[in-house]
Amino acid sequence: MKRNRSIATRALALVAISSLALTACGRDADDSGAEGQGEAVSEGEASGEIEVWAMGTEGEMLGDFSQSFMDENPDADVKVTAVPWDAAHDKIANAIASGETPDVTLVGSTWMGEFGQSGGIDPIPEGLVDGGDFFEGAWGSNDVGGTVYGVPWYVETRVLYYRKDLAEKAGWNEPPQSWDDFKQFTKDLMDKGGAEYGISLPPGGTGSWQTMMPFAWSNGASLTNEDGTEYTLDSPEMAEALEYYKSFFDEGITVAKTMDAGELESGFADGTYASFISGPWHAGLVEEAGLSKDEYGVALLPGPEGSPGTSFVGGGNLAVFADSDNKENAWKYVQWLSDPETQQGFYDEVGDLPAVQSAWDSGKLADDPQLQIFGEQLASTQAPPSVPTWEEVAGVVDSETEKVTRGDLSVEDAIASMQEQASAIGTGL
Repeated sequence: MKRNRSIATRALALVAISSLALTACGRDADDSGAEGQGEAVSEGEASGEIEVWAMGTEGEMLGDFSQSFMDENPDADVKVTAVPWDAAHDKIANAIASGETPDVTLVGSTWMGEFGQSGGIDPIPEGLVDGGDFFEGAWGSNDVGGTVYGVPWYVETRVLYYRKDLAEKAGWNEPPQSWDDFKQFTKDLMDKGGAEYGISLPPGGTGSWQTMMPFAWSNGASLTNEDGTEYTLDSPEMAEALEYYKSFFDEGITVAKTMDAGELESGFADGTYASFISGPWHAGLVEEAGLSKDEYGVALLPGPEGSPGTSFVGGGNLAVFADSDNKENAWKYVQWLSDPETQQGFYDEVGDLPAVQSAWDSGKLADDPQLQIFGEQLASTQAPPSVPTWEEVAGVVDSETEKVTRGDLSVEDAIASMQEQASAIGTGL
């Protein structure tokens, strides 16, 4: 996989939530978002200028890719501005505050709660797309308090990377299917396979929730109540999952170490770490570190009792600004980007995994066994709650998890602290 995706994903985790200064010069401070979906767009070709902000590799490639849309809609003119990920959150927030926005923007999936609740982006029109066509977790990241504010564009999820050669040496001919198997698998990769550590897991710190939280989701934990008005971190399911995560550190199967750039990939190649959990961009990185496709494999995350585990789903969503001057045609452009054939074409150009499930049924995506594992995992994924304060609470989870893995705090006290801080922050809904 080509990838700037690691940069995008780190940006989604690193950017802290900031309140929108919704002053009189822009959006009204009491505007807390629309209710229900917008009116359906009319049929027919799109027209007029459609200004678009996109980040990372997507922003660099989307302009040329959109020529096909303009060929189909000769009266439309798509103008794409590439925005760096590290500046994107504040740029969107400031544009909303001032009322000076383009028409369409790429929005990191973990930002949807904040921008949807702000009133700065519009609900999607009724009937624009069928939510059932998308991976459920990706679609859910756009649902803020029962209103859908964006359309999934591309997705990523996390699976288990493991050294197949070391697993075979340890007597494993297939990946683990349950938590008990997973623990034994990682132990055997050390004791019989010869690795120094059976797995590399982040001990905490920024973004580590994206690896730890899938264990909680797989165990049935929910981070908020059903309507998203209260955090529910202090559940038995969460505590059990964090205790399981902690056990890998306690038993020496992994090490409480923050990795330097490239250290994980080189350690995976030289046998220091026999496995890790990550996204599709890591395939290219481990191959650059010297491993062949025959030496490593990818597998679905296991669930507690042998059922498939639930992984994190991230990626990018497409939204239309409330202050857009060309809303209807902006939504027609979003609709075009959501077409399975368009999504498959964008994968061929950029390497982004399509959010529309049927785009995986043909072409390169259907022919690559490794990518098919990611497609299977995407069917069992969950996004963090689409609430305005999630990024802030995610930082709390990261911090308390680190105290647990380093032995400075018990699981019970960490969960209580997470809940106390999260309740004080509130969901913002």
